[in-house]
Amino acid sequence: MVQCGGAGHSYHIAKRLSQKGLLIGIDRDKEAIEVAKKRLKKFDNVCYVHDNHDNIKELIEKLNIDKVDGILLDLGVSSYQIDEKTRGFTYMQNGPLDMRMDKTQDLTAEYIVNNYKEEELAEVIYKYGEEKFSREIAKNICKYRVKEKIETTAKLVEIIEKSIPKMHNQKKGHPAKRTFQAIRIEVNNEIKPLHDTVINSIQILKNKGRLCIITFHSLEDRAVKQAYIEATGKCTCPPGLPYCVCGQKKLGKIITRKPILPSDEEMKNNSRSKSAKLRVFEKL
Repeated sequence: MVQCGGAGHSYHIAKRLSQKGLLIGIDRDKEAIEVAKKRLKKFDNVCYVHDNHDNIKELIEKLNIDKVDGILLDLGVSSYQIDEKTRGFTYMQNGPLDMRMDKTQDLTAEYIVNNYKEEELAEVIYKYGEEKFSREIAKNICKYRVKEKIETTAKLVEIIEKSIPKMHNQKKGHPAKRTFQAIRIEVNNEIKPLHDTVINSIQILKNKGRLCIITFHSLEDRAVKQAYIEATGKCTCPPGLPYCVCGQKKLGKIITRKPILPSDEEMKNNSRSKSAKLRVFEKL
């Protein structure tokens, strides 16, 4: 069993494993790994790996493991990262503009906000945040940073709030939510490698092994859904071609035609689960 992301929540998975099994926990966040080690200290069949789940195929090879029984990918930012204001993920508290899941990497939110060109900023905010006021936000960020470097989440929120009409804010929730999501995705490169990560994960599964992926926003979910469809061997060639040239191969089948959503009870106990979607794929 391999769990990538959310390593601190792996207790219940490990509890179900026999001592003959092995749980491999992969996380970019060293602090999450330390939390997992404390929670799972009773188990001696857990391997902790500080790395990116995008490298899952290479990581499994380095561990001299050929195939695995199952994989759980828990995508996105964790509750701990959101709640810890020093990490800079949240727009609800003031903190440094960081947003790195892996604090050893160089690229930060502060660098993006203060160094990307206006056109680049607008593209990131629109593409990854689906923010209709992306150009206005990018323009105002660039105007402000000429006078003073933007170093805190509070200052970025202030600029965003001034860039979006108040009437729109009342209908769409917190005005900074989409922009913060976009910058976080850019900092951590969360979307671009996702397709290959899904395919690589399926390839290292044993026959009948399952890949379970939890997503928390539409961009992730669309990427996972598309990768699953391609992994079923469905042709992706443009209509009108006389014969198939895409070379799609059938790797397995989709178990969840529609995503599994949290129950009412779960959403009541954990409001952050409301946007979660679980999709499952089985290797053949």
